[in-house]
Amino acid sequence: MEQDSGPEGVRRALGRLLEAVLASRGEANAVFDILAVLQSEDHEETQEAVRACSRLFGALLERGELFVGQLPSEDSVMAGSQGATRKYKVWMRHRYRSCLNRLQELLVHPSFEVKELALSTFMKFVQLEGAHPLEKPKWDGYYLFPRQLLKAVVEGLLSPEDDCSLLLARFREYLEHDDIRYHTMQAATDTVGRVTDRHPEVPLTFWNNAFTLLSSVSLPRQERGISSFYVKHGELPRTWKVVHLKEHRKAFQGMWLGFLKHKLPLSLYKKVLVIMHDSILPHLAQPSLMIDFLTRAYDVGGAISLLALNGLFILIHQHNLEYPDFYRKLYGLLDPSVFHVKYRARFFHLADLFLSSSHLPAYLVAAFAKRLSRLALTAPPEALLMVLPFICDLLRRHPACRVLVHRPLGPELDADPYDPEEEDPAKSRALESSLWELQALQRHYHPEVSQAASVINQALSVPEVSIAPLLELTAFEVFERDLKKKGQGSVPLEFIPARGLLGQQDDFCAQHFTLS
Repeated sequence: MEQDSGPEGVRRALGRLLEAVLASRGEANAVFDILAVLQSEDHEETQEAVRACSRLFGALLERGELFVGQLPSEDSVMAGSQGATRKYKVWMRHRYRSCLNRLQELLVHPSFEVKELALSTFMKFVQLEGAHPLEKPKWDGYYLFPRQLLKAVVEGLLSPEDDCSLLLARFREYLEHDDIRYHTMQAATDTVGRVTDRHPEVPLTFWNNAFTLLSSVSLPRQERGISSFYVKHGELPRTWKVVHLKEHRKAFQGMWLGFLKHKLPLSLYKKVLVIMHDSILPHLAQPSLMIDFLTRAYDVGGAISLLALNGLFILIHQHNLEYPDFYRKLYGLLDPSVFHVKYRARFFHLADLFLSSSHLPAYLVAAFAKRLSRLALTAPPEALLMVLPFICDLLRRHPACRVLVHRPLGPELDADPYDPEEEDPAKSRALESSLWELQALQRHYHPEVSQAASVINQALSVPEVSIAPLLELTAFEVFERDLKKKGQGSVPLEFIPARGLLGQQDDFCAQHFTLS
């Protein structure tokens, strides 16, 4: 193709070629010139070529001028005795395939404008192939969807080398359509399995792309929510799996289980656990299949264990998960760092729920109250303002534990019998001890902390104090709150006039210096 100079010239030249190909089959070879511009290193020329291909092959699909069925090799058809029309359709279908291969490569182009245009063109072809299938139905009423075409899109988005987060954000718009979402889940499952089999060590970029795509999938809560289809059909037979929420849940479950069975980077474990309770578990066909993943995560320790609590809470309370050592491991999570981690609010919210049952044994609740009291000695004020009401609520719920703050006939103790190094709360001897730490905190430098610790000096009221407003309390908020407080009247100050530079009237310095 003899190109005019500049993008505008390329646009006009491509327009002339496009019109020639669509007007006469005798000009079919001009397609090669259009496809050649797709290889251009100039971003604007590439975009013009993508637009030209979109118009060209979109028109050919609508006109039925691409071969339908299992595509034979180009050489065998051209050398055979088939009619000219069949040869043309097979030949043009091969050019269409070349175009799609190049579009997949452009999904990781350095220019985001090129990538976005390639994606939208791909999805246009998905819609057109759905309306004008290039495969023959196996029987009447057979559900036809361009699965391979959408799979090529998903493979391009799950690149092992390039960060596709921005393009995946653009693709999320298509996931609002039920058929696109259903087949994307299946394609993602296949792609993750294929890439992990091919690469001994899967690049972090691939895992991040995969998580971004998987976390973008959100299912409707009810069956009647399955009603938005990207590929339009005259009717939707109930025999099609794509119209049933149950099948979407199965695909969703297979997608996540296929992803989570692999050894993921630590950063991804945290991201998965953050969304597990509200974005994954509610949509699974069998939530109990996540038991192994969550219990392994809970055994890891640190922030991973804290984040696994949410998912375990749902499985224990809603799906009857039995976890014999659950409270022992929860007790083990209580260390000084728990007041400083990013997920502190979530942890104490869940700990409050787990310790809310009145059927828990007194020794267990006492162990938690004592461990928290001991940790409170070195906790920052913003954490103390939350944990002190938390401890008091434990005493309110479990009257048998009030001996920790009031033991009228108890013996005098020379030392605290509580063993802070014991991992088993049943052997910690917390119930034999007392919460002397709360009395020590009544002398805390921050007046609000001192006041909160002084609550145990009176009879504990029956209604609990909600800790929800205190969970997200930060040091900055405490500081700002203190700044806004107005002083209670005048504050008396003792003032002694200076009698010399070093405090003596006739010292040596006074002979040479004076105070002014």
